Amino acid sequence: MNIYDVSQHAGVSIATVSRVLNGNPNVSDKTRAKVHAVMDELGYTPNVFARGLGLNTMKTIGIMCSDSSDPYLANAIYFLEQKLRSHGYDSILCCTGPSLENKRTYFDLLLSKRVDAIILAGSKFVEMKDEDNSYLIQAARELPIMLVNGFLPAPGIYSTLCNDHDAMYDAAARLLDSGRSNILYLYTSYSYSGVNKLAGYKDALVSHGITVRKDLIQQCVKNPASAKETIEQLADSGLVFDAVMTSDDSLAVGAVKYAHSRHIAIPKELAVIGYNNSILSDCTDPEISSVDTKIKELCITTVDTLMQVFNGDNVPEKTVIAADFIQKQTTNF
Repeated sequence: MNIYDVSQHAGVSIATVSRVLNGNPNVSDKTRAKVHAVMDELGYTPNVFARGLGLNTMKTIGIMCSDSSDPYLANAIYFLEQKLRSHGYDSILCCTGPSLENKRTYFDLLLSKRVDAIILAGSKFVEMKDEDNSYLIQAARELPIMLVNGFLPAPGIYSTLCNDHDAMYDAAARLLDSGRSNILYLYTSYSYSGVNKLAGYKDALVSHGITVRKDLIQQCVKNPASAKETIEQLADSGLVFDAVMTSDDSLAVGAVKYAHSRHIAIPKELAVIGYNNSILSDCTDPEISSVDTKIKELCITTVDTLMQVFNGDNVPEKTVIAADFIQKQTTNF
């Protein structure tokens, strides 16, 4: 029996049940009486989540990421921990790697530590098969689950994400409007974010009357050397392209290294656009134009939303933040 069951039987939101448990005055006497009656009927005992910031809280939040060596996720961890500390919360970090088995193992470990909530940093925690997300949906009935740049529609799960589709669409449209017509797209995974980025790239082509070509869409390992090798192999096979777009700055670095090795002028002969506007985009010569996905804002908003959930406030299950295109030296719009 959990707070979700109480909200269903009482016909009110989880936030309303939380307000009743916290003694929040912004609940009518009739609703308060109904909720208490349902709790008595169900034999429900409030847990830490339901009490929000009340007694018995561990004041600890679990954070999970797939790879803390990734610049994007490393920044996310930093901003999340910093913001949680400002609210008086400690954190426990688990780096899971890519496998679903490890994700579930570490998730159960955090639950066993009686954390007050779990933050999942990065879109790779939203699996493409619905059944693989069932452990998150079930746990969200007992404590808040926060997704940073991922979306999973279920009670108790709150998502803060960048509009990756529109960001990639805008970047591709800029290239197309500047006269580029053969845009090579490199990506790393079919994560929630990855799927939206790819869709944005394709939609931009279609809107400009250009056919989407499978040979110009290539998956590769997430590091500069693999991206460089992939582009070299494609060029040697006869593939013609006048721009490279990537789902991550590390791949864009590989594109710049490829151009240098073949004495191709950037951006005159080859334009390059990265993604995330990480420190990697500033470490090449020329510096890489990139999409700023606002990781700091995503993390701050995630923690602020969590605090509102603890307080029993009504908060949206999905908050979308727009990205910015950062013009540097690898494009000449």
